[in-house]
Amino acid sequence: MALVPSTMLALDTPAPDFSLPEPATGETVSLSDFEGAAALLVVFLSNHCPFVKHLANHLAGVAAEYQGRGVAVVGINANDITTHPDDSPEKMKEEVARRGYTFPYLFDGSQEVAKAYRAACTPDFFLFGADGKLAYRGQYDASRPSLGVPLTGRDLRAAIDAVLAGEAPAAEQVPSVGCNVKWRAGNEPEWFG
Repeated sequence: MALVPSTMLALDTPAPDFSLPEPATGETVSLSDFEGAAALLVVFLSNHCPFVKHLANHLAGVAAEYQGRGVAVVGINANDITTHPDDSPEKMKEEVARRGYTFPYLFDGSQEVAKAYRAACTPDFFLFGADGKLAYRGQYDASRPSLGVPLTGRDLRAAIDAVLAGEAPAAEQVPSVGCNVKWRAGNEPEWFG
């Protein structure tokens, strides 16, 4: 497991487009499905990563809370399933049921969406305002597996609250950290390595 930080995509970057399958429902979900949302949170996730497992249940609750306030949430798994079969679409269905995700959890088999977002790790958080521009990319909170720091979602919550209030999140944003996205051999982006 390579431990990597977020690439910290430039703030004000427009949300890259996507249209991806949702294994749990068999539907295709696109960026355009979230037009009119008060904000959009895109989270790159996986099923097997200890950093995702650490916060998945807590994230499910936070996501449901903010969905009730008009925030659209979507999870994306871009891991290579030939090397990491626990991240397969079939296992993603199980993960949705296990965690109680109320948001679509999409499969990026080509890894092109992960590249467009410059996703580097799981979890990797990207919060876009109602204008579709990146307002926050950073950590969930200061907790990590085995650190003993309680899960709060403080950093992400503060950013979402700011966006919902029509304000800019704090300019200083701490990168998310986690397992590297499991790129297919020969498909690694220039920032990986």
